[in-house]
Amino acid sequence: MQNELVLKLKEIVGEDWVLTDPAFMEGYLTDVTALPVRPKPASDIVVVKPANAEEISSVLRFANEHRIPVIARGGGTGCVGAAVPTVPGIVLSMERLDRIIEVDKDNMMVVAEAGATLEKMLKEVEAAGLLFPPHPGDEGAQLGGLVVCNAGGTRAVKYGVVRQYVKGLEVVLPTGEIVTMGGKLLKNNTGLDLMHLMIDSEGILGIVTKVIFRLYPQFAGSATLIVSFDDRHSAIKAVPKILQTGVIPLALEYVERDVIQISADHLGMRWPAKKGMAHLLVIITGSNEDDVYAQATDVIKVCEGLGAVDTLMAETREEQADILKIRSELYPALKPQVSDVLDMAVPPAEIANFLDILDEISEKYQTRIITYGHAGDGNIHPHLPLELYERGVLKEVKHDIYAAAVKMGGVITAEHGVGKIRRAELTLCLDKKSLELMAGIKKLFDPNGILNPETALP
Repeated sequence: MQNELVLKLKEIVGEDWVLTDPAFMEGYLTDVTALPVRPKPASDIVVVKPANAEEISSVLRFANEHRIPVIARGGGTGCVGAAVPTVPGIVLSMERLDRIIEVDKDNMMVVAEAGATLEKMLKEVEAAGLLFPPHPGDEGAQLGGLVVCNAGGTRAVKYGVVRQYVKGLEVVLPTGEIVTMGGKLLKNNTGLDLMHLMIDSEGILGIVTKVIFRLYPQFAGSATLIVSFDDRHSAIKAVPKILQTGVIPLALEYVERDVIQISADHLGMRWPAKKGMAHLLVIITGSNEDDVYAQATDVIKVCEGLGAVDTLMAETREEQADILKIRSELYPALKPQVSDVLDMAVPPAEIANFLDILDEISEKYQTRIITYGHAGDGNIHPHLPLELYERGVLKEVKHDIYAAAVKMGGVITAEHGVGKIRRAELTLCLDKKSLELMAGIKKLFDPNGILNPETALP
């Protein structure tokens, strides 16, 4: 069957676009999931690089007929092993579908192929004087991946997650049909919303080949505040108070000073805040400099009333960029000593209490769990140290953390997704009937179960 498969794939996409030599496939078999928990890729894999939706359709028709698993491959920037092929089959790379088809200034939409990177799209959108508000982090991520993972990131406080910006999709179903969902529309109540099933589906329902995103005007001014407190409860207490003033920051992050210093030292840079142990990183945008300054004044007033010990404001582009770089490089700085990075969500007002519980769990297992996150939307990132894996207690620690989050009304993942490494914990926050319905939806779209096996569902 392997020889027949390779010959068929070469017939569909051309001989140059099929890889069978393991030496050339290594980069298609992993993602950025922490190594101790990253799934092991299967050995019997063929990588195929189609050029368009029609070629993908032909690949899927053949694969479905012969019950051959297919895993769509984007930029490999996922953290939960969703793109790792754990069973023999086809890795379908989207890299050749990389065109930005149109930046429509009149409708304020961008139309792009799913294999285009976020970086490429942002350049064209910004050149047109427009803004794609979400920024989930790694700009090497491909647009189709952003959609099927419903990417989040630091800007979700003000602008929401990717789901809010997807207005249209072209999708190839596992049975080979090419379907169009949505369009350049702001309102659409026509039939059941299949498009939103595709968003956050983690590649198990169909392969997204084209995306239409909504755009917005660029903001005219911005400023970055670092507000320092002597304790985390004061810092977290300030978060809802800031939002209640009517100021909705672009980003509202929480980090402790000794943690952010790790990233600064790693980069050879200087973290400007020297007072306090708990920091809020607040990015404010507005229609002009006066608007930004007025919002910043409101934030500072709230924080000072709750015991802030210092506030620094970065106004120049260079100062803001340095602060954001130190924050964004936290995970790379910590990663060599991390066995897994979690991303649960709790109600935002519960963050400080949740961090206290994390301290208790750290004490129970005689370790330190470094944690930071998106304070404005309750999304927390505990980094579990490598020594927990080496001691054989990683699974127990994760279970305790997940259980604590769920008890507070939270969930086990807010932006990374379930992938292949969070499936066992789904029953902590999803009831049996919900899981049955999800499995039924999967069966309806993918009757032979060929798309991305062992992903997203138990």
